[in-house]
Amino acid sequence: MAQFFAVHPDNPQARLLKQAVALLEKGEVLAVPTDSSYALVCHLDDKAAADKLRRIRGVDDKHHLTLLCRDLSELANYARVDNQQFRLIKSATPGPYTFILEASKEVPRRLSHPARRTIGLRVPDHKVLQDLLALHHEPLLATTLIAPGESEPLNDAQEILRRYQNQIAGVIDAGACALEPTTIIDLSGAEPVLIRQGGGTLAALGLEALRQ
Repeated sequence: MAQFFAVHPDNPQARLLKQAVALLEKGEVLAVPTDSSYALVCHLDDKAAADKLRRIRGVDDKHHLTLLCRDLSELANYARVDNQQFRLIKSATPGPYTFILEASKEVPRRLSHPARRTIGLRVPDHKVLQDLLALHHEPLLATTLIAPGESEPLNDAQEILRRYQNQIAGVIDAGACALEPTTIIDLSGAEPVLIRQGGGTLAALGLEALRQ
């Protein structure tokens, strides 16, 4: 039975988030709110937890997982970015954007795309998630919580608990979050490529002309 952590959205109780972090450090998978929708998260360096996360989400190793980072200084540790890429990312960070970037050596090879050596990274604009990341002291491996066979992400904590109570270790409830996934932009090639249009606008990045 998954634990249910009901926290204040603007002033989350540190003791509850510490309990959630303890589960992550044991190799468990949690459902957490973000500024786009709920996400499944686990410890970055735990292979078994990453495999479990993929099984719950119903995706294989070709599906880009995302590193949730506290800020751009963390992002730079896990991806290779040039000055132009950094300026583009900074213009809309934190926010509902995921950027596909060339993974650095800090990212275990099993977590990056098997053919391209790329990884998704983002800095969320969500108080509860930011506090959780601060207590965890490193990025979390994540994927949008979309049930296998469905197309819309989940955003209601009680519904997530009902459906996943025997598959995950905990759900953090800070109230409903947006129902839109992140906008995904691939920056690993010569030119930016729009992979998915979500909650983040292209105008904020100066990429209004970008098309899928």
